[in-house]
Amino acid sequence: MNYALKVSYVGKNYSGWQVQPDAVSVQEVIESALERIAGSPTRITGAGRTDKGVNAWGQVASFGMEKEISPEKLRLAVNFYLPEDIRIMKARLVPDDFNARYSAKSREYRYFIWNDWVCPPMLNNYVWWRKGKAWDMALAREACNLIQGRHNFKAFCRSTECPDDPFRTIDSLRIRKHGNLSIISVRAQSFLTNMVRIIVGNIDRVASGKMSLEWLEGLLSGSERAESAMTVPACGLWFWKVNYPPA
Repeated sequence: MNYALKVSYVGKNYSGWQVQPDAVSVQEVIESALERIAGSPTRITGAGRTDKGVNAWGQVASFGMEKEISPEKLRLAVNFYLPEDIRIMKARLVPDDFNARYSAKSREYRYFIWNDWVCPPMLNNYVWWRKGKAWDMALAREACNLIQGRHNFKAFCRSTECPDDPFRTIDSLRIRKHGNLSIISVRAQSFLTNMVRIIVGNIDRVASGKMSLEWLEGLLSGSERAESAMTVPACGLWFWKVNYPPA
């Protein structure tokens, strides 16, 4: 039987989604819970990776299991063995050719920013607490418009993990503001390492008046990572959802 899970988690206690040799990952914890249900090692495939400290609202994972169990019973059983900072929100039977990663049409991330000198304590680990002068939202939106589309994102990738082909296409990049909270939503088929967090860092430089839109446009032509802005904190980033064909 082939199953898909919608997974939500808080990333602060994990090295990221993907299994790593010397650290605890979200994938490893879920696989351990599934093994207790299936009675044998069960490998899962995630729709996308998240780095250490990054949260997820709608990560998707798929796996095959010989033992047949209803999706609702599977959801309850897996959650029983999981820590409270990882939850299976939905479980579903899917066609045999479904793969959480390769069947995805696009992935959406959201970045949450709290801009004030004081941050509500319940938002700790879920937003980037940005102190100081508020953004010029008109400039922030112009920056988003510039970044949309297909560009050379070499300056938006961790330098040690930049591929030979750093071109990517941003399908949608928008920003909304609710009081002191700003939310940046970005959707694409695929991303480079740290790409979303560096995008937000570059928007911050423009929207705070430290750099110009012309500077940002220059970065999109293949500049080096060192010419770009900082990688903003992981805690504000959420893997929000995965889009699949309707079938």
